[in-house]
Amino acid sequence: MMLVLSTDFGLEGPYLGQVRAVLAAKAPGIPVIDLFADLPTYQPRAASFLLPAYTRTPFPIGTVHVCVVDPGVGTERRAVIARVDGRWYVAPDNGLLHAVVATGQRAEAWEVLWRPDQASATFHGRDIFAPVAAALACGVKPGQTAPLQVKEIPAQDLCRPDWSTSLAEVIYFDRFGNAMTGLRGDACPADRLLTVRGRSLPYARTFGLVGPGQPFWYVNSNGLVEIAVNGGSAQNLLGLVVGDRINWKPA
Repeated sequence: MMLVLSTDFGLEGPYLGQVRAVLAAKAPGIPVIDLFADLPTYQPRAASFLLPAYTRTPFPIGTVHVCVVDPGVGTERRAVIARVDGRWYVAPDNGLLHAVVATGQRAEAWEVLWRPDQASATFHGRDIFAPVAAALACGVKPGQTAPLQVKEIPAQDLCRPDWSTSLAEVIYFDRFGNAMTGLRGDACPADRLLTVRGRSLPYARTFGLVGPGQPFWYVNSNGLVEIAVNGGSAQNLLGLVVGDRINWKPA
């Protein structure tokens, strides 16, 4: 069993530490893994398409994922739990779990009705999602006791009907400036040129197969189409931002 954090909280400041403190207090001895602290800020749609690629392998069945990109915190948006193919997800109901549920084989979902006696209007990650996730990690089932006072809902309610199961956009930059997209590599033929911001980029299997400073696209280690530069930053060289559209044309 483990708890895994995927948020836009950042490593600076107190936020991630406060969430980890709640998890340590309420689920002592259970490992807490920091997967993402830099999901696209305020952008649950972009973040959604990272989760299927990164929250399944290598995390075992029973893992509890705490996923927070929550620009609507404190409003009427729901707090939810999903169990998808045996893994748990605790998140706001704002589309963040869309891609995980839409691409899963088996999904169940619950709205979290429980609220603590004192909860910040602006930090549900600490005050609601973390206690709920800790209870799940300790083996409490939805509906058994607080904080897992819930109402079962259709899992498809967590999906957005106007969103697909892939996203032909830049969705994330790693620290090297590589640009991940919401496209699965197994659906993108290697004999096509990827076009973005007026540039046409060839496919290469890995960095060393193109010249220094040359941009290209490849399929990253988690199966997503990614834009990179050998020895450089695709983000800087191409002027990319989250939301840039991806297109294809014949080589």
